[in-house]
Amino acid sequence: MRIAVVGASGRIGSLTVAAMQRDGHDVVPISRSHGVDVVAGTGLGEALAGVDAVVDTTSTETTSATEAVSFFTTATANLLAAEQRAGVGHHVVLSITGVRTVPGNAHMAGKRAQEAAVEAGPIPYTIVPATQFHDFPAMVAGWMERDGVAQLPPLLMQPIAPSDVADILARVAVGSPQGRHRDIAGPEPQDMIDMARRTLTAQGKNIRLVPTWHGGIFDETAAGDVLLPAADAEIAPTPFDQWLASQQR
Repeated sequence: MRIAVVGASGRIGSLTVAAMQRDGHDVVPISRSHGVDVVAGTGLGEALAGVDAVVDTTSTETTSATEAVSFFTTATANLLAAEQRAGVGHHVVLSITGVRTVPGNAHMAGKRAQEAAVEAGPIPYTIVPATQFHDFPAMVAGWMERDGVAQLPPLLMQPIAPSDVADILARVAVGSPQGRHRDIAGPEPQDMIDMARRTLTAQGKNIRLVPTWHGGIFDETAAGDVLLPAADAEIAPTPFDQWLASQQR
């Protein structure tokens, strides 16, 4: 199959490209570094010529809900319109477990808008909701670090390995559109503060972590089990400890 991966130069996008190439597919990488801008809508017509399916792994690091919603709705509208013109038959989008139940987060707001645009759009679709990735806690600590200290919310999550996400996206893309895929998650619940601390130690970084719901990227609406996957979730194979071993320096 000829499959386009949007956000191909990003963390999940690049892994998804590799997984699809491993499986023998003709992969079209789409990103600004490949000369295509989904927000501006430039280069999409040429990139999607002859494409059977599109996998959207785009992301944004803005902390503004307004900017996140604008980014995802604009990019999705441009993608879907170009896909319709090109005759693409399947639009796959990576989303987030709990996105519909956690209001106090800018990225979640953007992903909700993205899901709504896909559901209302003209292309048969599959939305794949994933739990947070294994590297998410340490990444957030890096974002929040000020003078060697980072404030992090004490989230309960069931993290999934980025490579497992890519494998699932590669499999879903070659199948029939499903509407909403069941949640995908790692094999075990974890505490975000503990994960961040262990990952930073493995990477040789020294950041003091302060658990708090104030001033961070999540508020108390993310407390408890709201970020855990549904009971029927697809459980990916790679545990956090196995991934963490690969981070040792």
